[in-house]
Amino acid sequence: MSGNTFGTLYCVTSFGESHGPAIGCVVDGCPPGLALSADDIQHDLDRRKPGTSRHVTQRRESDTVEILSGVFEGKTTGTPIALLIRNEDQRSKDYAKIADSFRPGHADYTYWQKYGNRDYRGGGRQSARETAVRVAAGAIARKWLNERYGVVIRGYLAQLGTVPIPFQSWDMVGGNPFFAANAGIAVELEEFMDRLRKSGDSCGAKITVVAEGAPVGWGEPVYGKLDADLAGAMMGINAVKGVEIGAGFAAVTQAGTVHSDEMTPQGFLSNHAGGILGGISTGQDIVVNIAVKPTSSVRLPRRSIDKSGKPVVVETHGRHDPCVGIRATPIAEAMMAIVLMDHALRHRAQNADVVGTTPRIAASAPQGAADSSAHARATENPEPDEA
Repeated sequence: MSGNTFGTLYCVTSFGESHGPAIGCVVDGCPPGLALSADDIQHDLDRRKPGTSRHVTQRRESDTVEILSGVFEGKTTGTPIALLIRNEDQRSKDYAKIADSFRPGHADYTYWQKYGNRDYRGGGRQSARETAVRVAAGAIARKWLNERYGVVIRGYLAQLGTVPIPFQSWDMVGGNPFFAANAGIAVELEEFMDRLRKSGDSCGAKITVVAEGAPVGWGEPVYGKLDADLAGAMMGINAVKGVEIGAGFAAVTQAGTVHSDEMTPQGFLSNHAGGILGGISTGQDIVVNIAVKPTSSVRLPRRSIDKSGKPVVVETHGRHDPCVGIRATPIAEAMMAIVLMDHALRHRAQNADVVGTTPRIAASAPQGAADSSAHARATENPEPDEA
């Protein structure tokens, strides 16, 4: 199977299956000298891991990461960093009934047709369990970006099913199981999920990810556009069916005089472009929205076919997230970090000696500047990080 490596200079190659002994990845391209321990990675893994609330799968995994190589005396050596996460709570018997049939909405059918075999236990290689190692690799990138450039990457749940979640403060994201930047809506979200879980159905979600502090100049103008690579990375996350950069699809109804972000000597007046112009970062906040589809594994009967092409009715049992989007925020943050570190290294390799003569304008608009973009408004004046 090809297609298991992501990145150009900062490369992540993952391996493992949902119900195998372990999952893991090899990170190649991390510069030497970065102070790194398992604790630096574990924090993000704990945010993503299953079993953290009644609203997500109750599979119990500690997701404890082991660093097998690439770190000596507490610092990266520049050699490949091998990371391992052992699977501890598989219940393969839950999937015995779907061994010869295909779950609607899953990759069972396409995987079988492509490879002629499949690991039906939890989806095998196609399982979202694999995203844990992306989060681990992203944690390394996140730390390097913050230490070298001051980049801060954060995300939040912007909508859960039919319930929009107005942004209030970054400080609220860690205080609820939904990654919602709004403490007042948590009870409504709890009630929504309780009703959904009892119904046996599932729902989708919208997640917003923001990178603050990325300098101007990252990205290539043609085939290596920063926004194109970010879109590809986000679409590569399990269950993601849509990606917006900045205003995204709202740009369809905007006039050019509204969408184009005016500049003054004091800074940009808006950020409809999402911090990227012509595939190159502007120095503003990089804003990405992703749409996560409803979980395909539902206990309600669904029509499908078996391996012989005969009609069957599939009822999926086992432990599943009623909304996979609830745990997707750390994954989206990780993929953004991986892409940004890759582009930072690429820019440094080719353009480190470039000295611009035009003054670099402020990254964000002055407070009170007119801006009709909901995405830009949500991140125009973010709350500061806690000390």
